[in-house]
Amino acid sequence: MSATEAEAEAEAEAEAEAEADGVSRAFAAFRRGWEKEFGDGVPLPTFSQATIRDFRVRSRATRVHDVAITDLHGASVIRTDGPVNGIEDVVRLYVVKRGAWTLGGPHDRSERTVSAGQFLLKLVGRSSHFETTADTTAKVLVLPATTLKPLLGGRALTGPADSAEMRLLIAHTNMVHSTMPDLAPAGVQAAHSTLIELAKAVARRRFDDAEPLLAPALAQAAKDIVERRLADPDLSAAVLARELNVSVRTLQRAFTAAGETVISYIRQRRLEEARLALSRPGGSLSVTELAAHWQFADSSHFIRTFKKQYGRTPTEYARSVGVQ
Repeated sequence: MSATEAEAEAEAEAEAEAEADGVSRAFAAFRRGWEKEFGDGVPLPTFSQATIRDFRVRSRATRVHDVAITDLHGASVIRTDGPVNGIEDVVRLYVVKRGAWTLGGPHDRSERTVSAGQFLLKLVGRSSHFETTADTTAKVLVLPATTLKPLLGGRALTGPADSAEMRLLIAHTNMVHSTMPDLAPAGVQAAHSTLIELAKAVARRRFDDAEPLLAPALAQAAKDIVERRLADPDLSAAVLARELNVSVRTLQRAFTAAGETVISYIRQRRLEEARLALSRPGGSLSVTELAAHWQFADSSHFIRTFKKQYGRTPTEYARSVGVQ
């Protein structure tokens, strides 16, 4: 029996045992993934029986030294079975995109709900009970207390999830999720150092825009905004800089570090979306309409730019892929 077959058999046996204990296959898989990623360093809380029997949750988790990052989307309610035992002495950051995440129980004076579009940063001495509503999407970071405790001073900080500091932190954690398996030790250390710097920025409510470690996160945060506003006629380096609370020069410097400019990136993304539109069967927009939609000065400018990028005019490209 190969190692892969042995692992598959072991997983099947574990799932069968879990089901016999009233645990859904989905929860058993989640628990195995958690233990594989975090081991004993970040213990999994005890969940309610209702949660583990109806566990409809998608997740991804990454550990970077003493920082743990977990993204969760729960179609079902997630609920722990009372307060968690043990001392933690860590800082936790909860960022809720959709739904709500409640910490503490109804008889707990420190009960606090983090609503959609908000974050909560707090020192945790002893883990508390938590519960989410159905259809909650959230990011949870476990961070070392040593570097953040002096900045918090015993306070629990809350604020909007779209603040400049949070935009950079979220962009960086997403990059960490996607690149962590390929990073060399030096890259892992740089990713960790940037996570700590950005968590400190959230605690201070400002970040050091001259810190070179933050340039990739700043550029990625800007790109995330570009994706949401790509067809916006007002989209510009100045608009992005204003949303991220930095100077245009600082933003340009972050893009230059990756060998591009803000304007060239916006143009390239608009061209790519126009190319994809031309590739779709039944596409209804003409070349003139595509030029207007993707904010080119006129159809002639669009055609010239498109040909320079892809070696063919938009019409020639559409014919080459059999759309026209």
